[in-house]
Amino acid sequence: MFLQRASFVAFTARPTTHLTRNAGIKSIRMNSTHPSLSIVSTPEAPGAIGPYSQAIKVGDLLFASGCIPIDPASGEIVKGGVEEQAKQALKNLTAVVTAGGSGMGKVVKTTVFLKDMNDFGAVNGVYAAAFGDHKPARSLVEVSRLPKDVLFEVECIASLK
Repeated sequence: MFLQRASFVAFTARPTTHLTRNAGIKSIRMNSTHPSLSIVSTPEAPGAIGPYSQAIKVGDLLFASGCIPIDPASGEIVKGGVEEQAKQALKNLTAVVTAGGSGMGKVVKTTVFLKDMNDFGAVNGVYAAAFGDHKPARSLVEVSRLPKDVLFEVECIASLK
């Protein structure tokens, strides 16, 4: 049996000048061989609960991290079932996408994580209301567990144009 070794290129982000903070966005200028990345941060959505950013802008795209149903004002998970949790998580996602200079009508792809696939129908109604007539590509998967034992999480990729 022949095994081929995978070849890949990795790089480490090294700021070449300084960090700036403007309107909730921290920009990191990468060295000249790599594109500029902007870290998106907004108080309108809960802060990251780990070593990651709420979103990253690179080129004409915005990559939003998974949003869970935490109320940014209280820092608590919203009360209620999966519908209430989906509404809050999508509200948080909207805040992040907007802070990044895009909008829900420019979302290209979402990934939804559900604790229980039996909630698929209930979540679809909330999801459809959040996006209106816009229907981005979507993957929806059932998972065994989510951060803070929530029932719903959503992430997306959005266009900046």
